Amino acid sequence: MFFLQMSGFPGSGKSTLARIIAKLTGAIIIDHDIVKSALLTSLETIQMDANAAGKIAYDIEWSLIDFHLSEGHSVIMDSPCFYAEMVEKGTKLSEKHHAKYKYVECYLNDIKEIQRRLKSRTRMISQIQQVSSEEAFVEWMENSKRPPHLECLRVDSGRPLNSYIDQVISYISK
Repeated sequence: MFFLQMSGFPGSGKSTLARIIAKLTGAIIIDHDIVKSALLTSLETIQMDANAAGKIAYDIEWSLIDFHLSEGHSVIMDSPCFYAEMVEKGTKLSEKHHAKYKYVECYLNDIKEIQRRLKSRTRMISQIQQVSSEEAFVEWMENSKRPPHLECLRVDSGRPLNSYIDQVISYISK
């Protein structure tokens, strides 16, 4: 059993990779965009602040992750890893349920390709439409939160998925 924390800039390929991993391993995906979008849609009439909805969505997701790990299921958290608290919670839940903690970062340091992917995908209400600025993109790329004392895997998600999926599955299986 494992808990896989995905990381990467929006549009870098996290969801695509998470779906393939889930198919190959039987893991359950907890997708932040699905939870947050459903929450924003449901609460549209009261016009909830997107930041508050994001926090509530994370609280729901951590509860779901805790439950599924307690049932012996492997879980993939599909969410950008913006906060150190996410790594802390992920590692603590993994320890609590005796699951292997794994961290995969989809790395695509190509703002033009990210912009193309963001514009061409079917966008959920919680997802960004475009990169706000090159400075914001560079800052995020340099400040992704990783577990400091654990082995992480960074994949070049600008390459075809079939060129690195075996490496990801091997890493998860260790």
